[in-house]
Amino acid sequence: MNTQEFQDEIIITLPFDFNLSANLGYLSRNTSECMYEVENAQLIKVIVIHENRYLVRIHLNNHQQMVVHLLNRPLNKWEKAGLINYIREWFDLDTDLTQFYEIAQTDQLLHIPVQEHYGLRIIGLSDFFEAICWGIIGQQINLTFAYTLKRRFVEKFGESIEWQGKKFWIFPTCERIAQLTPPDLTDMKMTLKKSEYIIEIAQLLTRGALSKEQLKNLNYKEAEKTLIKIRGIGPWTANYVLMRCLRFKEAFPIDDVGLINSIKTLQNMDRKPTKEEILKLAHHWKHWESYATFYLWRILY
Repeated sequence: MNTQEFQDEIIITLPFDFNLSANLGYLSRNTSECMYEVENAQLIKVIVIHENRYLVRIHLNNHQQMVVHLLNRPLNKWEKAGLINYIREWFDLDTDLTQFYEIAQTDQLLHIPVQEHYGLRIIGLSDFFEAICWGIIGQQINLTFAYTLKRRFVEKFGESIEWQGKKFWIFPTCERIAQLTPPDLTDMKMTLKKSEYIIEIAQLLTRGALSKEQLKNLNYKEAEKTLIKIRGIGPWTANYVLMRCLRFKEAFPIDDVGLINSIKTLQNMDRKPTKEEILKLAHHWKHWESYATFYLWRILY
């Protein structure tokens, strides 16, 4: 009889410059977040890989290793490899930040957020549909209301795993959203245009006309152009997705309000910096624009 080894704990070795506290600080920036829970230096989240759903609790042990506990089910050795890969990609653990930190040491803007949040990684959004939705939901509204809309969307159309009396949510699938019509989203207070964009993109994904794999095979500029051609996705949303989901280091949402206000704050300006001024400041960030943006966001939130 064949037997399988099952595990309910995984240990992941971390880069020397990884700081879990800095990353949990980013993840804790809004209390309306519904996709995970951060408490007592631990992170609990549902991770979906293909058809499998894993409720995990992540923390550090005394050896500064990441400990991943499986809370809803054990996993076999084949599943273990997939889960480790997911978590390494989620926290961008395989990117060597040495060059970025060297740039930041002498950069008039970056040295402050890097000093304050050293060890922070770009926390990824592995689900391509989730990344696009979050980009569209956040268009032209403040961050607090964006989180409120996302929670309404997830709790209405998503599924959840219950553990110790709490629900841990799974982002709605594109297949589920592709079946909707804009009036189905009316009571969420989302604009009609955003509702149309999200449903249309869900339909593109469902029929295979757009995919994460397709964009991975393109260079940054080609991927950006491909996304911008899609109704509802402009340069800001495209670069947000390329930064958080596709991991293009050159992705640069230059018109981002948070980025602009962070630069204004650090430069003690009485006005917003112009695009030309931002490009001049960003000249030294070449190939690290996404990380520069992510760290500058932490100045304000």
